Amino acid sequence: MGAGQLDGKVAVITGGTAGIGLAIAKRFVAEGAYVFITGRGQPRLDAAIGEIGRSVTGVPGDAAVLADLDRLYAVIAAQRRGIDVLVANAGGGGTAGIADITPEQFDATAALTFRGTYFTVQRALPLLNDGAAIVLIASIAAGNGTARHGIYNASKAAVRSLARTLTLELKGRGIRVNALSPGPTDTQGFASFAGERGEEFRAQLATVIPVGRIGRPEEVASAALFLASAESSFIAGAELVVDGGMSQV
Repeated sequence: MGAGQLDGKVAVITGGTAGIGLAIAKRFVAEGAYVFITGRGQPRLDAAIGEIGRSVTGVPGDAAVLADLDRLYAVIAAQRRGIDVLVANAGGGGTAGIADITPEQFDATAALTFRGTYFTVQRALPLLNDGAAIVLIASIAAGNGTARHGIYNASKAAVRSLARTLTLELKGRGIRVNALSPGPTDTQGFASFAGERGEEFRAQLATVIPVGRIGRPEEVASAALFLASAESSFIAGAELVVDGGMSQV
């Protein structure tokens, strides 16, 4: 068996128990990495660890809670491992229009999607190896004006912007930072978003996606692998859009 693209590397993936995060974790392990994943609850972590199968440690926690981030990095530090790849994937939020959203709803979405991403990187800095790769999971929502998703969309725009700033701030250590922006992807989160519309919503989306369908988590994971590996060694501060062309035409 040939060498994997991440042989011997240590990777951290927040929100790694389902969907895109889980697909990234599986792919990274298949490419030779040892991964640390986080998730909100031990049962979901245990299930994800079972799916990944090897070379994985799960640490329960919420990326919006600084004490949970500190605990994650304490686990890694205790194993005397530096971090080669950091994927800030955790994010999400509810749906409400500007007339209805409460300060608490605003804070919950912004805290997980942007603030959590910011401090996921900050708290990792002492453990990040020089030359590490950071992948910030943004979204094509960052450029959309979708009604009732204003806080989530704006938070994802902030995540994409952060890739630019961090590229400059961390260049002295040779750390590359890039944003990865998926479009509609076939995950449990997408199914919840589609709700009862289900197949009708998928069919409607397919008509505006040049590739003719929504994406698979494994396709986003392939893009994450590219940004995490030496294959993208001359790419920094960029945004890689994985949406079948939906936002590009």
